[in-house]
Amino acid sequence: MQTPLAIDTAWHPLVSGNPPEWACAWGQDEYGVFAAFTLGDVTQRLRWIPPGRFLMGSAEHETESLARQDSERKWFEAEHPQHEVYLSQGFWLFDMPCTQALWEAVMNSNPSRFKSRNRPVENVSWDDVQAFLQRINERVPGLNLILPSEAQWEHACRAGTNTALYSGAIDILGECNAPALDRIAWYTGNSGVEYDLAEGEDSSAWPDMQYPNPRSGTREVGRKQPNPWGLYDMLGNVWEWCADGYRDYGPETQFNPLGPLEYGGDRVVRGGAWLNGPRSCRCAVRIHNVPNFRWYSLGFRCALV
Repeated sequence: MQTPLAIDTAWHPLVSGNPPEWACAWGQDEYGVFAAFTLGDVTQRLRWIPPGRFLMGSAEHETESLARQDSERKWFEAEHPQHEVYLSQGFWLFDMPCTQALWEAVMNSNPSRFKSRNRPVENVSWDDVQAFLQRINERVPGLNLILPSEAQWEHACRAGTNTALYSGAIDILGECNAPALDRIAWYTGNSGVEYDLAEGEDSSAWPDMQYPNPRSGTREVGRKQPNPWGLYDMLGNVWEWCADGYRDYGPETQFNPLGPLEYGGDRVVRGGAWLNGPRSCRCAVRIHNVPNFRWYSLGFRCALV
């Protein structure tokens, strides 16, 4: 039997007594430790994600209840088997998806369909994000932003929980209706509530919506309840790119797991989006796309190890 790797608990942003070089503000609240940096007129907050152990993937009973017929079971195979993962290092993570305001401050452009400074930037490829990371790290002293690995992303999303949602179980009442998502995520059931942009997608034909509306799209970040570690929009609003590629799960305990990193290979995408039903907006859901793929439901958030 393998001995679990040593968890790095010695260094902590508060124990060190000194803020990170890039931080313009930092402190602690009911969700944990936070720090922030400023670029131009944009301030971005990050949360400290502690190292530790979690169960990655979904339990069999979770997806059994989601597959309405045998042909749908293959949709959930990528989430199995649930397995133990140890992450030996803590890391910082944006407390919300990268906004259009921050993207514009760095890239002097905005590729998003649903243009609004406080909405997540979308329609960005994994390759586009690499260019963004290079530029922002050059501009903010001491900053070394990357994308989180898939394991880091799920650890942060779950925030010590082990249910379908970080707020608990999910009860799906219809194709676009899961009341438990309403308070934590923008999904097909609620993303059109009082929608305010002309670019909204025609959602009038979406079935069984929790709140029927004629137009839907991305929403301003940070408007829903955060998870227990103070992270907003981990589920819904936009899918989020991860650093690594898709790996097949196995039952074995994993230590700091990474999918393939070869350039050009598919990259994992997590979290679900405003145009996805509740079955796709759960902590364990995973898909993958080629790194030059863009879509108006696809964004990211940054990490710093």
